[in-house]
Amino acid sequence: MLNNIPPLILASKSPRRKYLLEQAGLTFSIIPSDFDERSIPMTDPERYVKVLAEAKAMDIARQYPKNWIIGADTIVLINDTILGKPKSRNEARRMLNQLSGNIHHVYTGYTICCIEKNGYFTDVAKTDVFFKNLTEEEIEWYVHTKEPFDKAGAYAIQGLGTFLVKKVNGSYTNVVGLPVCEIIEYLIKSGVVGFKNDNS
Repeated sequence: MLNNIPPLILASKSPRRKYLLEQAGLTFSIIPSDFDERSIPMTDPERYVKVLAEAKAMDIARQYPKNWIIGADTIVLINDTILGKPKSRNEARRMLNQLSGNIHHVYTGYTICCIEKNGYFTDVAKTDVFFKNLTEEEIEWYVHTKEPFDKAGAYAIQGLGTFLVKKVNGSYTNVVGLPVCEIIEYLIKSGVVGFKNDNS
């Protein structure tokens, strides 16, 4: 199993990111950043999520310079429009109608850093998601499950919303909220985590 060496901190309160890192066998603390996302103007999507991820990670890294910090930000983009978290059933219906039968893109910027060890890595993962053609009945049923309301784009690929997705091109975990493969690769390469044989 993966064995943590220095303590890790996830600078996010997202339950989905927490779940993904736990599934990867990591031990970590959660200290959400309170960085004001509205202070960063929207530019192109890759730069936007990268800047936000870096800002969130560095916000916590300055408070805990000895720890390795993971910061991330995810957006859903369709036809140059960012879909945030719907605030009402009507907004969720509108988003799902936009996504129906179309391809949208999920971008996650992620930063891994440790000030004391001078460690720093930042990148962006992009996944193309193909939605099935949704009927009005399917949209109405899904909206009433209440699942869409804390999810960017109004759906959860790892939840009931799995039936909405026809195909994924790229990282599946990125759509959930964190590109786990890429993050683990960097943590292992940097000696932040290693493999421990429990039978030894």
